[in-house]
Amino acid sequence: MLLPASRGPGRGRRWRGRPSFGMIGGATPRPVRPGQAAECAMVMTDNDRIPQVLVVDDEPNIRELVQVALKFHGCAVSTAAGGMDAIRQAETLRPDLIVLDVMMPDLDGFEVCRRLRAMGNEVPVIFLTARDTSSDTVTGLALGGDDYVTKPFSVEALVARVRAVLRRASRSGAGGDAQADTTLRVGDLELDESRWTVRRAGVPVELSPTEFRLLACLLRHRGRILTRAQPLESVWGWDYAGQSQIVETYVSYLRRKLDPLGPPLIHTQRGVGYTLRADEGRQAGRSEHAGQGREAGQGDHAGQDREAGQSNRAGESQRPAGPG
Repeated sequence: MLLPASRGPGRGRRWRGRPSFGMIGGATPRPVRPGQAAECAMVMTDNDRIPQVLVVDDEPNIRELVQVALKFHGCAVSTAAGGMDAIRQAETLRPDLIVLDVMMPDLDGFEVCRRLRAMGNEVPVIFLTARDTSSDTVTGLALGGDDYVTKPFSVEALVARVRAVLRRASRSGAGGDAQADTTLRVGDLELDESRWTVRRAGVPVELSPTEFRLLACLLRHRGRILTRAQPLESVWGWDYAGQSQIVETYVSYLRRKLDPLGPPLIHTQRGVGYTLRADEGRQAGRSEHAGQGREAGQGDHAGQDREAGQSNRAGESQRPAGPG
């Protein structure tokens, strides 16, 4: 099985330079030609929205390699190691496509697809399996699968199939619901993935592509605490494994652009990571307490002034008259 290149002693999996994607299963890898990533990222869908893909496989090497390849070609990728976790993430994240392994220990891919369809979730599914039989192919497609890939497989071929399914889905979605909402919101913050725009309190916010992807990652997990490794993996990929300081740097960039327009939205969980939430109730409570404090202070000062005035007048009235 092809593993990430240049894994040295004492190091985590880290791609050096441009990754090579070839066959999973032992064949010689073929390098990606220069410029191919940009081309593929531009045509992954028929619009500018970042496609969200969920990769499900109980083998970590396959899961990681497919994840890196899809990110390299312009997708935002989440992963799951089992069927139950896949169902939970499919309902929580609402991905645009699932790459789903068939043979898993807790719940096989066919049952995962069956349960998703029973729940009304029509997310496109590409099955991965080591069983190359026509009956399995028929079963997968009959359950609502959109494509079927057997192992060993070429990662480039899988990426091409992902691209084809995403483009079909985006076209059918545009025809059936041209007004589909692609906006992520928290409080007065809005991020439109289809138009690549961000607004805070109605004010446009200019972000770099990396800042935009990081903010989109935080918004998709709004209210949840993300470790520094999660946005690092989602936004930057394995090239930056172990370099959590880059997340801190870009979080500070986002804060500089968002915080002047309203209360802080990105909160640091010391020793863990970050969460994005709008503390509306807390802010309102602070404002109310502050207002009450100001009123009380004004009342105290007014009372003190009145008392001082009365004391002065009383002193003047009791003072003996001077010689006439």
